[in-house]
Amino acid sequence: MQGLRLVPRVFMFDTFKEFADDFKIGKRDLLITNEELYGAFAGPAGIETNVMYRGKYGAGEPTDAMIDAMAKDVKKYDIDRIIAFGGGAVIDICKILALDVPEKSVDLFTGKAAPKKIRQLIAVPTTCGTGSEVTNVAIAELIELNVKKGLAVDELYADFAVLIPETMNGLKHKFFITSSIDALIHAIESFLSPKATPFTEIFSLRAIEIIMAGYKEIAEKGEDERFKHLKEFMIASTYAGIAFGNAGCAAVHALSYSIGGAFHVPHGEANYQFFTEVFKMYKRKKPEGKIKEATKLFAGFLGCSPESDVYGELETFLNKLITKKQLREYGMAERQIDEFTDLTIANQQRLLGNNYVFLDRGEIREIFANLY
Repeated sequence: MQGLRLVPRVFMFDTFKEFADDFKIGKRDLLITNEELYGAFAGPAGIETNVMYRGKYGAGEPTDAMIDAMAKDVKKYDIDRIIAFGGGAVIDICKILALDVPEKSVDLFTGKAAPKKIRQLIAVPTTCGTGSEVTNVAIAELIELNVKKGLAVDELYADFAVLIPETMNGLKHKFFITSSIDALIHAIESFLSPKATPFTEIFSLRAIEIIMAGYKEIAEKGEDERFKHLKEFMIASTYAGIAFGNAGCAAVHALSYSIGGAFHVPHGEANYQFFTEVFKMYKRKKPEGKIKEATKLFAGFLGCSPESDVYGELETFLNKLITKKQLREYGMAERQIDEFTDLTIANQQRLLGNNYVFLDRGEIREIFANLY
């Protein structure tokens, strides 16, 4: 059994200019980012390179239509490397653009086309959530199929992951919290995954410790406290990415894709809606297994007994940072409880296979119903 795989070489710089100089960014590169980030970091660095602004192709989570339009324009450039400079959406898009993209990118996600990498990829995250810089997974909404789906193949690994904490200075508090909650969920889901190993657990547990300790200070001292912890949270996100890149994510992500795709809920926010409810179900089904360790860990941070309603306490604590909603508040109709249950089972087996315990249809439906 493989204990741990680390593919991208990971670099850290204090400034974008240091990164640009060290990597000798030039005219054989294509920088894909947004105008705000370019103006704040890449422009002042004085680099001369090709630039594409992601915003020209649409906002929100990646879609196959967005990827198709960008792939068409990428072909206009004679380049060796793509530099993904942005959040998880930008990095996921660029993972696909580093491939030989067929006319319809949906064919990659459905298996009709085999992935072939033809360019190097440098992933420079500007959030502290997805961990996409160190994983072989890309997520997109497949419009014609009306589903949000992931592609996980080795060809999607970046060649280099570059962490520059200063690039998170402009991240608004809400997006800081939603992205870091995503990292927290990556860490705990990978910890409970049947694919976890003693090596991946080290990354999972350290990510949880960093994030929960930072959250306690932010909750006590106010949202501006986050600026003191940007480097720590960015590292924690990468740790969590390493953990779930090896051990996988599970039911929280699997169920969240339903509202993410249907109502365009940002990824981290969508995950948070399902987080504690899934873990309550896990604890109910198999309380004496590995979840006992996870529960004890969270109880320690929360200052409550491991025998108490720890995941209810965790939800109360996290609600101080971002308010959890009922699914109906996003526009979900009651009839969609069954629809989303069946779509999750049909389309998210890659993730459901990493569950701490098996969840049958009735249990998945119960989670949707409880959150409705």
